[in-house]
Amino acid sequence: MRAIIACAGTGGHINPGIAIANIIKEREEDSEFLFIGTENGIENELVTKAGFNIKHIRTGKLYRKLTVKNIKSIFDTIAGIKDAKKIISEFKPDVVIGTGGYICGAVMMASKKLKIPYMLHESNAFPGLAVKMLAKNAARVMVGFEDAKQRLKNRPNVVYTGSPAKFNSKKIDNLNKEECIRDLELSKVLDDRKIIFVTGGSQGAKKFNDVVTNLALAKKSNKFFIVLCAGIKNYDELNRRLKNIKDSEKYIKLERFVFDMDKMYKASDLLITRSGAMTITEITLASKPAILIPFPYATENHQYYNAKVLEDAGAADIILENELNEDTLYKHIENIIGSEDKLKIMSDASRKLQKNDVEEVIYNEIMNVVKR
Repeated sequence: MRAIIACAGTGGHINPGIAIANIIKEREEDSEFLFIGTENGIENELVTKAGFNIKHIRTGKLYRKLTVKNIKSIFDTIAGIKDAKKIISEFKPDVVIGTGGYICGAVMMASKKLKIPYMLHESNAFPGLAVKMLAKNAARVMVGFEDAKQRLKNRPNVVYTGSPAKFNSKKIDNLNKEECIRDLELSKVLDDRKIIFVTGGSQGAKKFNDVVTNLALAKKSNKFFIVLCAGIKNYDELNRRLKNIKDSEKYIKLERFVFDMDKMYKASDLLITRSGAMTITEITLASKPAILIPFPYATENHQYYNAKVLEDAGAADIILENELNEDTLYKHIENIIGSEDKLKIMSDASRKLQKNDVEEVIYNEIMNVVKR
């Protein structure tokens, strides 16, 4: 199979594209892939690190209001269609796949003009503008949440597949929790306390980090221990602060990154995170209770809608960022970890949201389009 994958902008668009390529490659080793992205986006680093080639097109982000920026974006998108047509004509793919973001507009329109079938994957519960605009002419629209189907007018070409992730539930279930705790060097600090893993994403989230750090140092709880993944931007400053506070290591451990995320999920009793689509998928695969703090500036507030899926199922609590402070967060933590029954109920609710045949369903949908 020969496939072009269009993705750009954020990890939430790029990582599913890479995962889809890997799903195909695992089943068809001789498959060939070409990614299309923007010249300066983070997709260049992520895609090349994953071992795939990428080419660039000009493109513009479309806004809902008529502005000078939007007029320029329209011209950039028209230029991008021309760029994409050239790339598609040269590569001759069997299918073109877009995983969201404004780059999809130019690539999918070029694909349609060249009569190459295109497919979309939408990871979020609230589909983005590009996916809504392109859904009608797509051979398939694969969605990560069942809720997304009704927001795409229940079109017959919309299929609930789930979102691909870096690990599956079987891998998590097969891990030994005590071994993971030891491997993560947490055994010496626990004293039977619950582990709370906190992350605001790879870049970090300053308010997240400040509130969690202040809470850990103020409460000095004998009920929980916090592992905080501070991210690139905030790690050094927080690390300097904690080094100057006596015994801080008894209550909080700071990490720049967590590379063994599957082990971290297994070791944890409660997660406090943003609610990007990939994070939500991983939470359910790990069957963990969560406190979700949606990123308030996400497009169309999609992180809130992602989080609402878990909250409605009884698997998570939501705290809005403008309501986030030490007292509010502590009340939610105490309410959850204070009861083994509550932890189990939320964990079971999270497990029920798992979709364990994601890879197979996505591959079959792609093959159905290619064979057609």
